[in-house]
Amino acid sequence: MGCLIKRVTIVDPASSLHRKTVDLFIQDGILQAVNPAVVPDADQLIEEEGLMLSPGWVDVGAYVGDPGMEHREDLQSLREAASAGGYTLVAIWPNTQPAIDSKADIGYVLNQNPGKAVALLPIGALSSGCAGKALTEMIDMHTAGAIGFSDGLLPLQDGGLMLRALQYVQFFDGLILNRPLDIHVAGDGQMHEGMQSTSLGLRGLPRLAEELMVHRDLELLEYAGSRLHIHGLSAAGSVEKVRAAKKQGLRVSASVPVMNLVFTDEMLRQFDANYKVLPPLREASDLQALLEGLNDGTIDFLFSNHIPLDPESKELEFPYAEFGAIGLETAFALCRTYLKDELPLDRLIEWLAINPRKVLGLDPVVVEEGSTANFTLFHPDAEWIYSEKTIRSKSHNSPLVGKTLRGRPRAVFLDKQAWFSK
Repeated sequence: MGCLIKRVTIVDPASSLHRKTVDLFIQDGILQAVNPAVVPDADQLIEEEGLMLSPGWVDVGAYVGDPGMEHREDLQSLREAASAGGYTLVAIWPNTQPAIDSKADIGYVLNQNPGKAVALLPIGALSSGCAGKALTEMIDMHTAGAIGFSDGLLPLQDGGLMLRALQYVQFFDGLILNRPLDIHVAGDGQMHEGMQSTSLGLRGLPRLAEELMVHRDLELLEYAGSRLHIHGLSAAGSVEKVRAAKKQGLRVSASVPVMNLVFTDEMLRQFDANYKVLPPLREASDLQALLEGLNDGTIDFLFSNHIPLDPESKELEFPYAEFGAIGLETAFALCRTYLKDELPLDRLIEWLAINPRKVLGLDPVVVEEGSTANFTLFHPDAEWIYSEKTIRSKSHNSPLVGKTLRGRPRAVFLDKQAWFSK
C-alpha cells in the first residue's frame, strides 16, 4: 500500500526534517520519499491544512481484560482505541485472568502483533498471579519478550519482595514498574483527602499513601542499584522525592496520568464516578507541581491511564464504583484542549513518543527518508466531539463523553500496516 501525505509538518527533534513542511510517500512499510520529484501512484492521498507527523506514540500501563474479562476490553478493541488515540505501541498491564506471569503468556500477546497497526508490548507480572507473594520467572519472560515487570494495577506492598525483584532483574538490566500506593495507609479512601472530601463526606486518600511508597521504593532502589519506574505520580511531595533521587544519580524514571495534569478533585463535587480514578485527582498545588516536574525532566512521560470498566462496576453509587476511566482515545486531545500553553507541542511529542521509548529501552524512531514506518499523523488543533457512538473501546467509562475537544490523530503507520480516521 502506498500513501502520499501532502504538506505535512514534521515534529521530531532528532530528525533533519524537524519543523519542516514536506510531502511524504510511505509504501510497503518504508518512508520511501520526502518531496518526491515525480508524484507517485498512491492508494491513499491525505491532504489537509495543518497536519503534522511524529514518531509513533507510546502508552504505558493500559489495562486489557483479555483473557478473562474480555467484555471490558479485548486485544482487538484495545488496538482500535489506541489507533484512534494516535498510539502505535501500547505496553499493557499483566492483570488478566490468568495473569501474564509466564513466557507462554508473553507469547500469547506478542504472537498477535504481526499484521496489526498497533503493537501490544506485555509487561510481565512481578509476582505469581500478581498476588504479591512469590517472584515470577522474570528471566524466562524477559527472553520471551516482556518489556518490564510489575504487578500493574496492584501496587506491590511487600518491601522484601520488591527488593528481591530489583536485585533479580540486574542480571539482564530489566525494568521494574510499580504504582506508588500504600494500601494500608490508603484504607478505604474514595478520593483525594482534603477540603473536597470533607465537604462531600467521603473518605480521603492522603498524599502520604503515595509518598510513603515512593520513599520506600527509592530507598530500595538505592540499595539494589537497579532500574525502577514509578508509574503514576499525583502528589507534589512525590515529585520532589523523585527530583532528589535523580539528582543523586539513581536510575529512576517517573510518569504522570494525563487526567491528573488537567483536573483537580473539584470535579468530584457532583459525585461523577467517571472522575474516580487512581491515582486520585488532587489539588491545584499538586497539579502545578506535576507540570513543573514534567518541564524540568523529573517526570519522564505521560500516559493515558486507560482502565475500561463495565457498567456493573462503574454505574453505581460513588463509594461502590470501581476506580478508573478509559483514556487512550482522548489523552492527546486533553493536553491540547486544556494545556496548550503549559505543554508546548514539541515537548508533548517528547513525552508521548520519545521518552517512553527511552524508559522502556526501545529503539528510537526517527522520521527520515528510508526509515521503517512507525509514525503518528495528527492535527494539533482540529475540533471534534467525543461521542459515545464513536468510542472504540468496549467500555464507555469516561467523563469526557459529549465534550468538544481539540487535537486529533488522523492516521498511524506501523511497518506495512496503517489505520486512518474516518
